[in-house]
Amino acid sequence: MLDYVALCILIIAAIVLFYGIIVIHDIPYEISVHRNHPHQDAIHYAGWVSLFTLHVLWPFLWIWATLYREDRGWGINHANSTTTSDSKLKAQLTDMQQRISQLESKNNSETLT
Repeated sequence: MLDYVALCILIIAAIVLFYGIIVIHDIPYEISVHRNHPHQDAIHYAGWVSLFTLHVLWPFLWIWATLYREDRGWGINHANSTTTSDSKLKAQLTDMQQRISQLESKNNSETLT
């Protein structure tokens, strides 16, 4: 009787361990789905590759999945750098427009004379 109980415990432990490993390998993919990561499929496939390579790639997949957030992109200060770069671009654009209008007016005055 005890042999059957031990055998059932052994089978249940093996099944729990097997499915537990599969669930653990899928954590980076679930993070990427939650964060709407642009490379969700690649992370999922790399997770399966990591499963067959004894989870060697798994820490890198975790990092890859957690680096991206939909509200800030890849960087930590993405929103701040966007606003500063936008203001710089706007200043450059107005400067270029002024220079173009000066060149056009200069060119028009030269063609008239």
